Amino acid sequence: MFKTLKGIGLLLVANLLISIALYIVFLVLANVVLPAFGIDIRGSVNETILLYAAILGFGGAFISLAFSKQFARAMLGERYQVTEPQTRQEEVVYQTVQELARRLHIEMPEVWIYEAPDPNAFATGPTKNNAMVAVSTGLLQNMKEEEVRSVLAHEMGHVWNGDMFTTTILAGLMNTFVYFIAMWVRRLFEERDQAMLGFVVSIVLQIALSILAMIVINWHSRKREFEADRFSGKAYGPAPMISALQSIQRYVEAAQVKYSTQDALATMKISGGTGGWMNLFATHPPIEERIAALRRLA
Repeated sequence: MFKTLKGIGLLLVANLLISIALYIVFLVLANVVLPAFGIDIRGSVNETILLYAAILGFGGAFISLAFSKQFARAMLGERYQVTEPQTRQEEVVYQTVQELARRLHIEMPEVWIYEAPDPNAFATGPTKNNAMVAVSTGLLQNMKEEEVRSVLAHEMGHVWNGDMFTTTILAGLMNTFVYFIAMWVRRLFEERDQAMLGFVVSIVLQIALSILAMIVINWHSRKREFEADRFSGKAYGPAPMISALQSIQRYVEAAQVKYSTQDALATMKISGGTGGWMNLFATHPPIEERIAALRRLA
């Protein structure tokens, strides 16, 4: 629990420092750098807001990407890096990632195992040659070796496809849109001497637009899951990945009965949407759709 809170605290502090640093960058850019090249945006409200929004939107997204491995490790809790496998499970994980990295001619990602009962895995990192792959103990305990390999191939598919970078670009665009609209509306109210009302409206707008932006980002996330499944299917055949997804489905169904929840893995969204409009906010497609796509590949 302490390590989880520590990770969240580090993330909050990092975001605060990022915001301060980006604000300083904006001030220097708008007041020193651009005027030196004959570009003066200080008297133009819309352009200034757009530039500031872009710096915040893309700057925050790219800084988060640059430190994504550090953030991920901080949030994992109990975990350890595998460099020299000591057990059969560690050997399967390490050798699979190593084999796929060699096939793809990329640098070997960091390999981590973390304590969690849910069968889960993820990949992160700023580039193909600077990535990490992490798997939960729950995944290793609940799946056969060929299923574990297929899941690792899925994660390596994310690395190879550059999904972290493309998601960062999309998030930057969405963030810029949200910041620009919210700040522009706030400035309109300030010009009418309604600064407090403008502040409240801008906050409400930022929350509402952020929710809409998440729909777009999660739609992209669901698409990349299909592509990663396809990569796994080509690497080891569709059957092991189908079997792995079925194992996850069985775990979800058992957890739903045990804990009487609609979706035992909702926080990680690895089991897909829960049906209806809530599917718009799922980062993963429903398992049934993923299995159907793999069967078409077969």
